Amino acid sequence: MKIILKKDVDNLGFQYDELDVKSGYARNYLIPKGFAVISSPGVKKNISEMFKQRSKNERFLMDKLQKIKEKLKKLVIEIPVKVNKRGKIFGSINNHDIMIILNKNGISIDKKCIRIPGNKSIKTIGKHHAHIHLHKKIEFLLNFEVLAIS
Repeated sequence: MKIILKKDVDNLGFQYDELDVKSGYARNYLIPKGFAVISSPGVKKNISEMFKQRSKNERFLMDKLQKIKEKLKKLVIEIPVKVNKRGKIFGSINNHDIMIILNKNGISIDKKCIRIPGNKSIKTIGKHHAHIHLHKKIEFLLNFEVLAIS
């Protein structure tokens, strides 16, 4: 069943994406919750008109996001954590912790846009990476290192 998303849905798509999903998923979850509408020629026409009006704002937003991406490329992130005698971390590092570190460095990114592979928190010392989805056209792989302090 073809649908058009009204809102961003994690692990599915972004707002106004036209997707083909199973009809039960669309009828029982996406449409009743207000996340999507059934794709039709009238809905497509309304969305295309809206996109024409938003094209100027989109160009401005893309320029702003490219600047954020350039800042992220230059940024070196080292996260100091306490470890026990065997080198195991007390607690873990998740997308919220990465968001706080980026905010301290002057980069404002929502924690929902930061995804650690496997949807897990980091519990080991060493080099790791996270995917940052700035926009549906701009994605960045952020590398960082978890360092042990005693």
